[in-house]
Amino acid sequence: MRAAVALTISAFAAGGCGASHEHERPATRQSPLAQAQATHEYPSPSPPPQTAAAAAHAPIEAIRAFATAYINWDAQTVAADMRSLAAAAVGQARAAMILAAAETAGDYELQRGGIANRGTVEAIAPRPSRPREFIVVTLESTTATNTTAYQGLRPAWHVALATVAEQSPGQWVLSGWQPEN
Repeated sequence: MRAAVALTISAFAAGGCGASHEHERPATRQSPLAQAQATHEYPSPSPPPQTAAAAAHAPIEAIRAFATAYINWDAQTVAADMRSLAAAAVGQARAAMILAAAETAGDYELQRGGIANRGTVEAIAPRPSRPREFIVVTLESTTATNTTAYQGLRPAWHVALATVAEQSPGQWVLSGWQPEN
């Protein structure tokens, strides 16, 4: 008898599992506002791909032009130089140059000291096992017209990692710039 009662209860329980209820609503997609309130992120479409104002015919040409402009500046032109580099780059390199332009534009000590930097690109080499990444070596000298802070400072070697992207077939631009020292 117990087995019959247990079997009957099990049958009723299993029968209710697949039943649909008229009061249930079909799953709906959250509105963007509701999603933003729940996740603190507002869904938006992906931005359009970035394009650079100028491109080179080879990766090393793009890197040499960028690095040469990056290391040769003075207090009066550095912010504009960084904005020009931002326009000529994409991705992380563009973001880094926009930030550098903003930081140097309001740098009182840089302006007051009349600080300048000059240098040459001494070497560009592909990074082993990292396609589109290059090691850049420069020799730079920093001077100042209104302070003795840089007096007697010898030229120094600097290393940066550069990444390139092919903007269109045969058109290369800088997409990453990471000074290492």
